[in-house]
Amino acid sequence: MSDITIFLLYILAAAAFGSSRLPRFDHQSRPLFLAASILVAIGITLHSQTLYAQMLAANGLNLSLGNAASLIGLELALIGLIAAVQPPLRGISAGLLILGALAASLTGLETAPESVAALAWQIRLHVLVSLMSYGLLTVGAIVAVYALIQERRLRAGRLSTFSHLFAPLETTEKLLFAIAAAGFAGLAIAILSGLTFVEDLFAQHLVHKTTFSLLAFCVFGALLAGRFFKGWRGAGAIRLYLGGFLLLCLAYFGTRVILEQFLGRSWG
Repeated sequence: MSDITIFLLYILAAAAFGSSRLPRFDHQSRPLFLAASILVAIGITLHSQTLYAQMLAANGLNLSLGNAASLIGLELALIGLIAAVQPPLRGISAGLLILGALAASLTGLETAPESVAALAWQIRLHVLVSLMSYGLLTVGAIVAVYALIQERRLRAGRLSTFSHLFAPLETTEKLLFAIAAAGFAGLAIAILSGLTFVEDLFAQHLVHKTTFSLLAFCVFGALLAGRFFKGWRGAGAIRLYLGGFLLLCLAYFGTRVILEQFLGRSWG
């Protein structure tokens, strides 16, 4: 029941945020924003409680793919709420909340006793930081795709009423690089904690995950350095972000699927 409630709260908030950007609702934009913010805040609270109960076991973590996707959905909702403070970003907030609603509906999916790993608190901390960093960078990838679509629409000169849902490209890029910086910091902490607490980080069943994570870390680091020192922006920078994200997907989901589905081993 709570999953349905969270789903509806996010969808209603997305509709309100999106409507607040349309010219016909100019006079109702502030009430719509306030209503949407309240709905999202309630949804995030319920989502956090539900996910906490699902993921945290007595001495371990429930690492099902459904819960991992739901955690990303929670981050989508959080960033959607934060981004909506700036009116031009409320259209993208609506899109993030729709995706967050879909991800939230996966909470507890494919949960089984064997998916609960008994872990020391240091390893649990490492895994949670890793998941949250991956989730944050996933949100950035969604924003990156949004920015690419936005750029192509501008180049093609396709303008309509729904163009109001798109923020100025520069504003979208600022959001993307802010997410990239936060995700990069989280990824650095995850790698450092892994090197510190995980004794077999470069064992055979983890070497691919570790290698791809380090490669992604280097790509995101280069992207942020290029942005800071050279002012990188536009389609080239966005594609570089997506390249780093692809490496991260291979590190987490690709390695996990191979290990669990084909080799019957744990990923962490």
